[in-house]
Amino acid sequence: MADRPRLIVAITGASGAIYGVRALELLRGLGVETHLVLSQAAAITVAQETKYAIADIRALADVVHDRANIAASISSGSFRTEGMLIAPCSIRTMSEIATGVTTSLVTRAADVVLKERRRLVLMVRETPLHLGHLKTMTLLTEMGAVVAPPVPAFYAAPANIDEMVTQSVGRMLDLFGLDSGKVKRWSGIAAEKK
Repeated sequence: MADRPRLIVAITGASGAIYGVRALELLRGLGVETHLVLSQAAAITVAQETKYAIADIRALADVVHDRANIAASISSGSFRTEGMLIAPCSIRTMSEIATGVTTSLVTRAADVVLKERRRLVLMVRETPLHLGHLKTMTLLTEMGAVVAPPVPAFYAAPANIDEMVTQSVGRMLDLFGLDSGKVKRWSGIAAEKK
């Protein structure tokens, strides 16, 4: 393994680009080497939903890979990583991964992570879900992926959207054994006051 942990972060065109941005910010604070891939549709979502320019997001990563470069380091199992976080993960991306179709570096890198039995976490952003989506999620789970839609943790009493995003991303990083120090942990129900 590298001197420090490596994690692949992909941002796809589903709503919620801020999840991928926040992941990069938190991982930078943890000293994790990040390898970023942005799908073609991610640029549209970033522009529509955030205040970030693509150049600002790229600057958060240690290495940025072109989505069309199927020969990038992260496309090989011999390039060791802790795994891959796709935040957010579009239904199209999820479906390509489940079928083994690798039309871009995002889906090729995810396929490699699965074949190497590394952790693949998909922050799937879609609702409502039809039966085909649910069957695809089941297939991916059976293949070893973790399907983890960004569901707000209201027990953490978020004061704003920023806190909600940070909590959700922090929980995703927990799945890689990375403690961002930003997650409000459940500690049980306090005794009732009399």
